[in-house]
Amino acid sequence: MTLGEEIRGHLPYLRRYARALTGSQQHGDNFVHTTLEVIVAAPHEFHSGDGTRIDLYRNFHRIWESAYIDDGEGRDDEEHPLVRAAHQRLVQLTPLGRQILLLTALEGFSVEEAGLITGTDQPTVETLLADAVGELDRESPTSVLIIEDEPLIAMELEQIVRDLGHRVAGIATTHEDAVAAFEETDAGLVLADIQLADGSSGIDAVQDILAIAPVPAIFITAFPERLLTGGRVEPTFLISKPFRENTVRAAISQSLLFTPQLAA
Repeated sequence: MTLGEEIRGHLPYLRRYARALTGSQQHGDNFVHTTLEVIVAAPHEFHSGDGTRIDLYRNFHRIWESAYIDDGEGRDDEEHPLVRAAHQRLVQLTPLGRQILLLTALEGFSVEEAGLITGTDQPTVETLLADAVGELDRESPTSVLIIEDEPLIAMELEQIVRDLGHRVAGIATTHEDAVAAFEETDAGLVLADIQLADGSSGIDAVQDILAIAPVPAIFITAFPERLLTGGRVEPTFLISKPFRENTVRAAISQSLLFTPQLAA
């Protein structure tokens, strides 16, 4: 098996991680593209003996670590306001802490594996993770619109949202109902299934919602790899079915870092 074949199956999930970390499909995919360029330039340096997936994320971490600047200088003035807002929050939640949180909660790595990826000893990983979770616990609550046509899943999401201290603005089951519900509520976040029962699309519903207000959206699907190709306009925040509570929690909290209100 070639190195390219080894890596290919892991790329959709690396894109998911990169997009969640940056809050942008474009920026996240650019980091992934740069990572692949570095791997192609020096393939003999890729393998470490810890497994292809860990090696891939480790190489990504090196690119992110070398490119990240937390002093606010040198940024594009045309950068999306959601991204600018997120930069202001990074003084409260360090880049490394954010990575470890997403690696464990969103990507399913163990604490030990997160340490291997980031080059951090386990006690430090555990401390950073605890600090990151503590920061999430202190975030202000928001109102969440759930777009989900399966009643049991909708109920589960509703309970998770409430347990996290947020409010449920409403539950919609179709594209049309979702847009109408959003217009009638103060929702600051959308949780949306991809495929709805009447054949309508959660993605289309969110696109219409974003035309009304620039709220963050998290998509939920049983087939994440289909929406993480890097070849078209795709979701920034994506979680897989079946999902875990801590995955939803991390995705919600991470997406809220990129809301315009945080710029105030």
